[in-house]
Amino acid sequence: MMADASADSFWHRLFTTSQGVARLSITAVSILIVIKVVASVLTGSLGIRADAIHSVIDLTGAIIGLVGIMVASHPADSRHHYGHGKAENLAGAIISVLIFAAAGSIVYTAVMRIISGGRVEMLATGIVVTVVAIAINIGIAMLALRVARKTESVALRAQGFHMMADVWSSVAVLIGLVLVTLTGLVILDAVVGILVALIIGKTAWEIMKDAVGVLMDTRLPDDEEQAIRDVINQHGDTVTCIRSLRTRRSGAERFVDLVLVMPPDTTVMDTHRLCDHLEHHFRHYLSSANISIHVEPRQPECEECSVSLTLSVTGSQSQADCPYAGPEGEHIAPGDYPAHQGQASP
Repeated sequence: MMADASADSFWHRLFTTSQGVARLSITAVSILIVIKVVASVLTGSLGIRADAIHSVIDLTGAIIGLVGIMVASHPADSRHHYGHGKAENLAGAIISVLIFAAAGSIVYTAVMRIISGGRVEMLATGIVVTVVAIAINIGIAMLALRVARKTESVALRAQGFHMMADVWSSVAVLIGLVLVTLTGLVILDAVVGILVALIIGKTAWEIMKDAVGVLMDTRLPDDEEQAIRDVINQHGDTVTCIRSLRTRRSGAERFVDLVLVMPPDTTVMDTHRLCDHLEHHFRHYLSSANISIHVEPRQPECEECSVSLTLSVTGSQSQADCPYAGPEGEHIAPGDYPAHQGQASP
């Protein structure tokens, strides 16, 4: 019974956790590399060779992604007070660089094939191998993307998109082999290899843009910041205004830093209770949120703040007369913001 439970737990972790799916990806890609290398040698197809190179990069990326996921799962410690979440984003950035290198290598090989010529043999074998590769990649990629959405794993998401790019590159190889079979024009195999490289390069750019954005502390998406504003809007009878709202992300974790302005006669206990309530409410919309709230008393000279809730979203104090005005000195009433249409995935 215990052995059965342990086996069930193993398979459950393998298909439902970030680390499990990352390990499964490494196994699947390793098998694909062997199949594609053998097929490339037998057929002489540049398209299959390019696909094999892409799979090698997939394997390297999967290993780096697994390391990033494992490091990111470590809790905060005395040296890393905000945790290790950015290890996933760093892994994604490294993966993107490797993908760019693979794309360049494929283009170079394709150009050399066009210049020097070559032969493609055993086309039927190449077609069968490519179809099998497409099926395996689709299964692993869809699983990786589904688990990445559930766990909000940046590294696993990058790996999932990387493998989907491998699917499209394999489809391109399949088309190239079919065209060579129908027309006898071997140059089409090299042309397809270049198209594969372009697909790989585009995927690399998307992964790098997302990873570097988080490493540079890009703010949360508009819908998530809007969720924060909507929560504050619901407490307009207690909160006078927001002086600033700053957000960022690290791996799957979100960090929210805001300054609330409240009536000066509010007690410390009431302020504490309100902040606890707001933090709980924020986490209903934003999973894995670390929230820091600073409270300041309302200034009597701010006439606008005394009559309405101000949502001033700025990271620095305004130069306007009112210390709680927006970046252009304006005051924005809660009704000026559209209602939140949904909530972030938990």
